[in-house]
Amino acid sequence: MPRMLILILTAGLALSMSAPSIAVAAPSPESTPGYRGLGLSTPYPSQTVRAGETVTLALTVKNYGLAPQVVTLAVAKGVPGWKVSFLGAGRTVTAVAVGTDQEASLSVRLDPPSGARAGTYRFALAAQGQGVTAELPLALTLGQVQPGRLELQAELPVLRGPGTSSFRYRLTLKNESEKDMLVSLEAQMPKGFQVAFTPAFASQQVTSLPVKAGESRDLDAEVTLPQDVPAGTHALSVRAISGEARAEVKLTIEVTGRPDLSITTPEGRLSGRAYAGRDTPIKVVVKNRGSAPARGVEVSSYEPTGWSVKFDPSRIEEIAPKGEAQVTATVRPSSKAIAGDYMLTLRATAGDSSSSADFRVTVFTSTLWGIVGVIVIAVALGVVSLVVSRYGRR
Repeated sequence: MPRMLILILTAGLALSMSAPSIAVAAPSPESTPGYRGLGLSTPYPSQTVRAGETVTLALTVKNYGLAPQVVTLAVAKGVPGWKVSFLGAGRTVTAVAVGTDQEASLSVRLDPPSGARAGTYRFALAAQGQGVTAELPLALTLGQVQPGRLELQAELPVLRGPGTSSFRYRLTLKNESEKDMLVSLEAQMPKGFQVAFTPAFASQQVTSLPVKAGESRDLDAEVTLPQDVPAGTHALSVRAISGEARAEVKLTIEVTGRPDLSITTPEGRLSGRAYAGRDTPIKVVVKNRGSAPARGVEVSSYEPTGWSVKFDPSRIEEIAPKGEAQVTATVRPSSKAIAGDYMLTLRATAGDSSSSADFRVTVFTSTLWGIVGVIVIAVALGVVSLVVSRYGRR
């Protein structure tokens, strides 16, 4: 029986030695309740950098449950020729103070030697406290980092509207490189056009903005057109530039145009004279200052009571952009009008576009009526004198 037991124990020991071993990962301080000690961490402990580039990494030293203390920083494992320095508040530091369950932020700068070859370089940083130590391994691979790359897209690259409105484009700028960028914005557009860039949901105009590695930023480009922009299609482009990285998006504005009427006289003088009860011709000029033809232009007036105004022609079929047409207005003041100044309103209308001008008319009465009046008065005076001379003696 003892011999059989020995055989069983020997077989079990042999099986346990031949079975694969199982490694159990040590829990992190955050996942271990009641953990007491120091923590030293960085978001990206292993990364690829461009050859000859100085690398700066963010560090965090955390005190887990220990008394407030000063923690000394050191390089536990370095690489010959590399210079490693700790930075805090823009200065070189060798220690940080951390309170209980508090953390301190700083950075570490790694300067490679001149002519460092491509490959992976491994470091170890140490944080030494009161009887406790934390280490952080780092791995930097020198090689060809992807060049900076930007992407610029427009949500709606083609907008349409009248030339009097402004056109707002929503753009998305993406930094597809491995490093943060300060991106400048510029636009190429027709003469007289103006563009303003603002970050999305903001009001402050910018000419450049920072974009982190891998980040996308939305911004608005608002384009304002000159007053005399012609109707038609206008092309422009927006560029994003940061060093050698460039991105461009093509935009299009389709200006529908609209007429813009004005009414005046050939001399520009909005005054004249007329005689009561008589026709007086007045030359009127209707202009189209807009970017689209004015079609079916109706000419009308608002005149004093008893007056008549006739236009020849009263309807103009079309006035081209920046064009004009001449109309004759025949004005007849009321025959009962007394001498003085009167206001006559002239109006030109084409669809939803209209314009009006006030024309001052100075009215004179006819000389014939004045002579007739003098004769009537003289006759009346003669009759009165005759009556007095004949019947006054009685």
